[in-house]
Amino acid sequence: MPFRIIAADHTGITVSNLERSLAFWRDVLGFELSHRAHQTGELAAKITGVAGAEILIAVVKAPGHKIELLEYRAPADRKHLQPRPCDVGSVHVALMVDDLDAVLETIGASGWKAAGKPQTLTVGPNAGKRVIYVRDPDGTTIEFMEPPTQN
Repeated sequence: MPFRIIAADHTGITVSNLERSLAFWRDVLGFELSHRAHQTGELAAKITGVAGAEILIAVVKAPGHKIELLEYRAPADRKHLQPRPCDVGSVHVALMVDDLDAVLETIGASGWKAAGKPQTLTVGPNAGKRVIYVRDPDGTTIEFMEPPTQN
């Protein structure tokens, strides 16, 4: 290979309401606000390939990962997609938690919904972990994973 990946830096999620999403990631999940930015003009268009892009950005961080929340203010013809996990192009972020039941109880009060019911994986490298997909108000999927209890 003529290059190598040094590290993963962040995951970007396009949202319909930056303040609502920031409140969830920061106030409900406990991510720390790293910084905010506003990109517009030629720079935003050249980075994204979207003519006329105007983006409000907030970056939040937790141990081991950052999430970049992006609210596009322009162009006017942007679409609100809600792909299912089985639809091509759908992505999710997986977060390891220490108490999956407490996460589900907390997020339920904040407008996010579990897509199914927690399941314990029985085979493969994640055997023993309890997992569930959760959808935010924009339809973004987050996977929460709880490691098996150590005896």
